[in-house]
Formats: sequence, structure tokens, C-alpha cells
Amino acid sequence: METTASELLRALRGTRSQIAFARRLGYRSNVAADWEQGRRAPTAAEALRIASVVGVDVTGALEAFQTGSAEVWGDGGAAGVAGWLAWLRGGRALREVAEQVGRDRQAVWRWLSGRAEPRLPDFLALVDALTGRVTDLLAGLVDVRELPSVQARHAELLASRTVGLEHPWSLAVLMLLQTPAYAALPAHDDAVLAAWSGISAADVRSCLGALEASGLVRRGHHYTAVGDLTLDTRADERTRARLRSHWTRVVLDRIEAPRPDDVISYNVFAVSHADLARIRALQRELYRSVRSIVAASPSTEAVALLNMQTIGLGPLEEAQGSTCVSPTQV
Repeated sequence: METTASELLRALRGTRSQIAFARRLGYRSNVAADWEQGRRAPTAAEALRIASVVGVDVTGALEAFQTGSAEVWGDGGAAGVAGWLAWLRGGRALREVAEQVGRDRQAVWRWLSGRAEPRLPDFLALVDALTGRVTDLLAGLVDVRELPSVQARHAELLASRTVGLEHPWSLAVLMLLQTPAYAALPAHDDAVLAAWSGISAADVRSCLGALEASGLVRRGHHYTAVGDLTLDTRADERTRARLRSHWTRVVLDRIEAPRPDDVISYNVFAVSHADLARIRALQRELYRSVRSIVAASPSTEAVALLNMQTIGLGPLEEAQGSTCVSPTQV
């Protein structure tokens, strides 16, 4: 992240000279040269202030990166950085975050609590550890083509999303390939993956073909995962609706023929608008906590689908003077 931070600052400078850039930012010395050579690095708050000075909509970039960021970010600055990072962390254990970042727990705790300001490279490392999508954030700030250190990684991320959108089951198939149960098979068998997932062998072959064409798996005696597949949650609403419908239909099929380890429940209730808002907030927090658990899990022994909905059955709450929650927030 040291190299990436230097490249980001160079990209933000654009066509200005280093001296002119430093002067515009309010510095008397040529700090830009030190930043770009990796001798020094600004804090994350200062780097994002620099982005704002040169015309980047930082709040918009953060909101595009993770829905709900704008409210957490507030007025930005050091407090905004700490609050946003703590929000991204959710319920994830501090020890696990520190291990991924490669820093001691005390340093990470000080950054997340606002008692110390992370340098830009440390900030980028934290975002990557907490989300695995730091290149998305970088792409919202500058043209990724100006960041050679992450350009290939971001291209792979975009390619994987195409597969995930066109072949939704490929995400589950890719995860199954990484389980100990698959590794224990004498050889690859489409029929086994079909039985595990509940789809046809033909669908398994279609997913594997798309994954292989995108460079996410390599074929041999077994298929080997060589990349991660992620979905772009910022896709257009039609695409989001299509993906939600796909995985909801999977749940509906399983309700008709449940497995012993399935947990399926529902609850129809009547509460105040304020309590319904609390329930929705709890659902969003649970979702973030689950993502943190998944990110920190030490193994891939099990593959599962979590599907959660809270839908209103009465008049729109706007009509009662309350604020509705956007369906894209969950």
C-alpha cells in the first residue's frame, strides 16, 4: 500500500508541478516530492482533503463504495476517517483486523477509536482488510489506470463481477471448489457439485466454463480456484432486483424440500414506526456483522446462503410522517 499511496497522490496532482501542487494545498515545502517518492505519507484525512481540493467528490466516492457512508462520514476530517473505519469494521474482532493489516492491535485500536490518525498507506490497508475492495474506493477517487500497482487487480475484480452477474450460481460453485470435501474427491465430478448445490450438472458445467474463461479457476485433476469472485452491489436497480430474485427463488425451492441443517423462519408483526426502524437498523447491522465473520473465517469448510428481508405490509410509512428505508440499503 506504500506504493499505491504514492501513485494515488501522484494521480491527484495531475498535470500540476509538484511545487505548484504543494503551494495550492497550503504547504511551503515541496511535500509532493516526498510523498511520491515514498519518503513520507500524509494522513488519510489529509489525503482525502487533498482529493477534495482538486475537485474529487469524496463523500460521493465513499457513498458509492459503501451505501450509508455519507451519513457516517459527516464532515470528514480525522473524526470522519475514524468513524467510517469503525463502521466498516462492524463486529469484527480487532485481533483479526490487525493480523490482516500487519500491525499490532494497539495501533489499529488507536486508528479505529480516533486516538491516532492512520497514514494513507495504513488507511488503504485497513479498507482492504475490512472489505477486500480497496480498488473500488481508489477507482472512485482517480482513474485506476494511473495506479499501476493495483490496475491488474482491479481488472480481475471487474471481470469476476461480470461472471457473477451473468452466472449467479458461479459464486457458490467457486466456493464449493475450495472446500475440504471437494479436495477429498478422487477427481472432479460435476454430479457431486450438482448434488451439493441443488442445481443440474449442466448448470455446474456452465458455471465452471464461465469461471475458467475469466481466469478464476484452473482445470486439472480437480478445478483450482485462482481468483475471487465478487458482485458489484452498486449495479443498476434492475440487476440488483434480478440477483435478489435469483437467490430468493433458491430459498423458496429449499423451503419446499429443506435440509436438516437449514434455518428458515418468518415473523409477521405489528409495531410502532420507531420500532420498525430499529428492526431494520438491526437487520443492516446483522448483515454487516455476518460479512465481518465471513471475512475473518479461517477456513472454507461450509458454503451457505443467508437471505433476509423486512417488508412493510401496511401503508407506506412516509404517509405517517416517517422515513422509508431504501430497498438498496440492505
